[in-house]
Amino acid sequence: MPHFAMSAFRYDTTGRWYKGNTHVHTTASDGGKTAAELSRLYADAGYRFLVRADHWVASDAAADGEQAPLLWLDGIELDGADYAGACFHVACLGRFKGISRSLGFVAALEAARAQGGLLILAHPHWTGNSVDDALRWGFHGVEIYNHVAQWFNGKGESLCHWNAMLGRAPGMLGLAVDDAHVSADHPGWNGGWIVVNARECSPKAILAAIRAGNFYSSCGPEMHGIEWDGRRLRVTCSPVQFARLVGPGMWGLRLGRFDGARLTEFEFDVPPDWPYVYLEVEDAERRRAWTNTLFVA
Repeated sequence: MPHFAMSAFRYDTTGRWYKGNTHVHTTASDGGKTAAELSRLYADAGYRFLVRADHWVASDAAADGEQAPLLWLDGIELDGADYAGACFHVACLGRFKGISRSLGFVAALEAARAQGGLLILAHPHWTGNSVDDALRWGFHGVEIYNHVAQWFNGKGESLCHWNAMLGRAPGMLGLAVDDAHVSADHPGWNGGWIVVNARECSPKAILAAIRAGNFYSSCGPEMHGIEWDGRRLRVTCSPVQFARLVGPGMWGLRLGRFDGARLTEFEFDVPPDWPYVYLEVEDAERRRAWTNTLFVA
């Protein structure tokens, strides 16, 4: 098993925190609001960036011709079956050309990869993906919480997929998202998001931080500081009831009480022989937030 002394701590929280969402839909596909309407809606809720992930429509935010109140990042959502017959939805972050449904799912996925896209497996629990499905195509990350899928049928959480994937790919990113359509049939939004730590809210800085995993995912709690001194993890956060250091299998450490006490800062001594480890916090309303795995090779 790897020793953390041979790995790098993933987080640098010396920048600023920027709340964003990597999976939203506009009227360009099956969303109920235009990009301009979504910009105002999300900006009013404290968001600083959004990724436009319309089905089979590669966005070009720079061509909007309108100054938005937040930063738009380009993307596309692909869906379809692979050679094994498994159904996938994949949110691809990046600016893409020449991708259309006529290519078919596999060719489109590889085209997005070849153009430098960040490939995020969307809502695998809801889609019915197995762990083998999730690992087959070399995704960079997985949606560990999808707000719309949770509302649909309670299958919005994919933490089991993530943990199984981490056993073979310890650097795999985990993201909470809305998958917002904001329509009569899909009214949910602002239920799952990521908060990136970056020097500035620019496309280059935000995308670099996402690729590096320098963000946390949340359905409510906020993390203000995530620091490592070579042995001990130190965290400051909004008031939470429980904090859990999560490793593989049954391995884990926990802090917190059931008597109403709240944590706003805490420390963990991280066992050095765990193959991977991430942090989960839970507030009094049972809303949770997650770091990515804390160490990468």
